[in-house]
Amino acid sequence: MSNITLTVNGKAQTLDVDASTPLLYILRNDLGLQGPRFGCGLGQCGACTVIINGAAVRSCVTPCASVKGEILTLEGLARNGTLHPVQQAWIDEQVPQCGFCQNGQIMTAKVLLDKNPNPTDAQIRAGMAGALCRCMTYYRAQAAIKRAAAAMAGKRVVA
Repeated sequence: MSNITLTVNGKAQTLDVDASTPLLYILRNDLGLQGPRFGCGLGQCGACTVIINGAAVRSCVTPCASVKGEILTLEGLARNGTLHPVQQAWIDEQVPQCGFCQNGQIMTAKVLLDKNPNPTDAQIRAGMAGALCRCMTYYRAQAAIKRAAAAMAGKRVVA
């Protein structure tokens, strides 16, 4: 065991853990965060996605000691009680069915829009390809990403 300090959603957290422990386990079990989910455990489905230094990272296969930089989880997206535009678009477009994959979908969409604020449909599909959804809500997710892009650009979004 060793002391590891992680900055999660703007707050430094020092934990006494095994350095090889997957980041997902630290976030959920030690810090009590419920956004990142255990899906496949292989880094393939995206349910465990967090953002580290602007990149979508699979926390289930990331050893906590390898993390260099701030970790942003789903819980850290909202600011001052206001949902991030991607979160609000997810609600407005009624994207979730079962909701299990939504952490990965939302976090991946945020990274996509940070890199490309006005993506085409093809760019959305390519950017979201690694975030799997068993309920197949991909078309609603695509609509939500377009809605969020418009909102982030300051354009009026019609319901």
